[in-house]
Amino acid sequence: MRIIVAYAPGGQTDTIARLLAQKLSDRFGTQFYVENVPGAGGNIGMARAAQAAPDGYTLAVIDVTASVVNPRLTKVAYDPFKDFDPIALPATTTQVLVVHPSLPVRTVTELVALVRANPGQYSYGSAGIGSASHLTAELFRTSLGLDLIHVPFNGAGPAIASTLGGHTPIAFGSPASTVAQVNEGSLRGLAVASRIRLAALPQVPTMGEAGLPDIICDARLGMVAPARTPHDILALLNREIAKLIELADVKERLATFGFEGSANTPEESATLIRAESAKWAKVIQDAGIKMQ
Repeated sequence: MRIIVAYAPGGQTDTIARLLAQKLSDRFGTQFYVENVPGAGGNIGMARAAQAAPDGYTLAVIDVTASVVNPRLTKVAYDPFKDFDPIALPATTTQVLVVHPSLPVRTVTELVALVRANPGQYSYGSAGIGSASHLTAELFRTSLGLDLIHVPFNGAGPAIASTLGGHTPIAFGSPASTVAQVNEGSLRGLAVASRIRLAALPQVPTMGEAGLPDIICDARLGMVAPARTPHDILALLNREIAKLIELADVKERLATFGFEGSANTPEESATLIRAESAKWAKVIQDAGIKMQ
């Protein structure tokens, strides 16, 4: 059983895919293996998954935000809605607003005041155009009318490294890429774009607590199958994933990566994916985001 991941090994999508592959192999007594197909911001791997036979032997673990945003920014060889049948969205993470400690701010309010007093003087780094970090930062920027310079990088690692170095002193990053640095003090966490505080960063308030309840990023990872995969296969996989998410060791590993587990039906997954598409389409339009 092949699970396609449209990114290089080691990233959060790959990490969750390998966790699911291991547990599903144990459940079914057959080998689930991860095939990494990186390139073009995930578009190459997504196209390969879309073109696979709908027989249940090829699945994909996807970054939901990237899968629905990329077709709005560039030409891709897949349709995120017509070419895939959702199975489940088993893991959800968010984004953390961090700054270099040299910035004289300790709250979101102070950061906003600093940027407004110095328009065009501060930059933020992101994991790339159309990434969750970029979109969340643009939602933040446009909601508050801030004059911030965007510096896109080729991935979360380089973006956070730039903020650690003080070159782009502001960033949004996933918990996986920011928690250790915030807890050790090399970055200052100002807020998390989630509805509740993160267990890994209990000292960092939510955007809602900072007075910005609409700055929310539910970055979901989903398992999908090529369109027209038999419904009984989708339902079986969904039931097994829902059981896996409740296992204590799986919950612990997800929390370590900064994820929350979630058990939802294929129908609920499809609804959430469409909602993500609509939400970020508005951000793209409001911010005038275009692929460079």
